[in-house]
Amino acid sequence: MSKLQRVEQCSAPTTISVRKSTAARNANAFHHVPQTMRLLLLLVLATSGAYAQFSFGVRGGLPFNDFFHVVSGQGPATFQSNTTQFTLGPTVELHLPAGFGLEVDALYRNFAYNATTNQVDTLLQNKANNAWEFPLLVKYRLPGPFVRPYLDAGVAWDRWSGFTQLTGPLGLTKSDVSGVNTGFVVGAGIELHLPFVKLSPEVRYSRWGAQNISGVGSLLETNQNRAEFLVGLTF
Repeated sequence: MSKLQRVEQCSAPTTISVRKSTAARNANAFHHVPQTMRLLLLLVLATSGAYAQFSFGVRGGLPFNDFFHVVSGQGPATFQSNTTQFTLGPTVELHLPAGFGLEVDALYRNFAYNATTNQVDTLLQNKANNAWEFPLLVKYRLPGPFVRPYLDAGVAWDRWSGFTQLTGPLGLTKSDVSGVNTGFVVGAGIELHLPFVKLSPEVRYSRWGAQNISGVGSLLETNQNRAEFLVGLTF
């Protein structure tokens, strides 16, 4: 037997042993992966096929009550409003098992007003526009082939922006104004399965945490209780 053959015979068992040892270490390392990481991995794998379960479309409607009201007792004042009551915006939903879903809306309304009040040599002018509401809702649908009643609940953020101009004895002061209000939302409706689209009329109630258009000499306050009739059209 040559020297080269003896070297190959001696090295072969060592190579096999090294490969077995590497596989054992890999299996042992996977076994010691924290359980939270395993659950996260399973969640990622489970949701990777959920992209086909998205629906999107538009949602719009009208409120049952006004978005704001004029504050009384503010002295001599004038008020003009070009606010459009109609609300409209995109909607996206992720459909989950057992009739559940997660919905996100971006609802816009033309929120425009001009309020002026005179308070002892101080002229206060308030203007605002561009109001956006962002509801994040958990939805549950009851079983049904063509008509499915549903309930939803969640939180919402209402953002408005505008301009405030204050004229006083010392001169003119200008400042940009914007605000964010947070509230909770509950609603109920029905989902109608039509050819190619789904139609979802809904009554929605919002309770806002603050009267976000208010301040010293302000003429307006938002209604903290708001009810709306909305219709969604999704694909």
